[in-house]
Amino acid sequence: MLFPTFDFLLFFLIVFAVAWALSAQATPRKLFLTAASYFFYGWWDWRFMALLFASSLINYVGGLAIARAGVPRARKWALGLTVALNLVILGFFKYYEFFIASLEGALTSLGFARDLPLFEIILPVGISFFTFQGISYVADVYRGHVTARRSLLDVMLYISFFPQLVAGPIVRAQQFLPQLDRQPDPRRILVTFGVLLIAWGLFKKAIVANYLAVDLVDRVFMDPDAYHSADLLLALYGYAVQIYCDFSAYSDIAIGVAALLGYSFPRNFDQPYRSQSIAEFWRRWHISLSSWLRDYLYIPLGGNRKGRVRTYINLSLTMLLGGLWHGAAWRFVIWGALHGGALALERMLTAKRGATDSQIARGGAPIFRSPMLSTLLVFHFVCFCWIFFRAQDMAVAGSFIGGLFSNWQAAPLLFTPLSIALVAFGVGINFIPRDSLNRVEARARRLPWWVLGILGGLLLALFRAFGMDGTAPFIYFQF
Repeated sequence: MLFPTFDFLLFFLIVFAVAWALSAQATPRKLFLTAASYFFYGWWDWRFMALLFASSLINYVGGLAIARAGVPRARKWALGLTVALNLVILGFFKYYEFFIASLEGALTSLGFARDLPLFEIILPVGISFFTFQGISYVADVYRGHVTARRSLLDVMLYISFFPQLVAGPIVRAQQFLPQLDRQPDPRRILVTFGVLLIAWGLFKKAIVANYLAVDLVDRVFMDPDAYHSADLLLALYGYAVQIYCDFSAYSDIAIGVAALLGYSFPRNFDQPYRSQSIAEFWRRWHISLSSWLRDYLYIPLGGNRKGRVRTYINLSLTMLLGGLWHGAAWRFVIWGALHGGALALERMLTAKRGATDSQIARGGAPIFRSPMLSTLLVFHFVCFCWIFFRAQDMAVAGSFIGGLFSNWQAAPLLFTPLSIALVAFGVGINFIPRDSLNRVEARARRLPWWVLGILGGLLLALFRAFGMDGTAPFIYFQF
């Protein structure tokens, strides 16, 4: 079930009405929201509802085992076993084919050709996201950030809650579970905030991201050799805008939907293309994932506490695994390795310039003294890395990179006013005042309800009239 569809609108209206009717009854409300979330997930493939339940059960039992363990060693074993079970499930569904194919290729190149068992495995939607949420729960229980839940229902709702289930943001247990203990107040529904976020997300997805995908990006990445170098450069900028608008749109809609149901989600994007360093970019891009990798991988590896060389290794390894999290393909590994190497190199260079560890960790150490030069360099490095992220395989990535410098013979084909305007708009919204949406919300709250209703209807008519035919899945559904 996709957000910008009539099916989801009908589903959400029912969920909204029933959930608030049950606002004074905690357990029935949780039961209903959990059932609705499982229905939402089962809309794609009902068979994976069992996998979602298994993930919840594993982490529920793991949390209780950690809480009841009498000695630190037993707590560590309970945490390690639970995390391992999560990763085994994720690894089987997402990485089995990749590792078997890679092993078979390596054996063949060494003269030990073997027919290894290869199964056609369907990747469950959102498995990376709800697996990381499960790990977050048991890790937070282990660290004492949350108390292990005695109710399986609480853990099931936390892991399956439908707004963020299939593409984030990755909501921490310590952020969400305490909200289940409070009775939601219908008088405090953030209606204007939620509706504005949803509308903004729909605009970015239905108008900006979809048009750029169909009219520019998909065509060029399908056959880079057929297009002028200028077309390739525009498509590269176009993909940077497409993936930003597509993914941030899903996050905005998810946050808005959760707000209308009385729950608060953390911000997931913060104008990433205005960053003046790679570290700052990862403070602003997919914040819930980058902070998850920092807190549950980078810091446990040692972070920056074991010397400079070890810090560079930890940064590189964290981003390498972050790339692999996105997909079982070497192009994602390379994408992660490029970002990891850049973070390590940037930290080395800025440290030599006298930047403190706290400045670097906050992403506050620009690459150059000039903010403009720093932003331009970071943006173009990120765009270059997007080539590996978007290309179908390494051969296409190589053709695209080569074409950027060699295909200058014919005239550009895809330089249309619409594509240029959408690219400029997508980059430009990274530089507007950070509180722009809050300002709009403050003014909208003063309007009568019937005016807001008319404006909402006009926006829906606009999306209907100018949106692409059909509904394209969000990019991060594949992860």
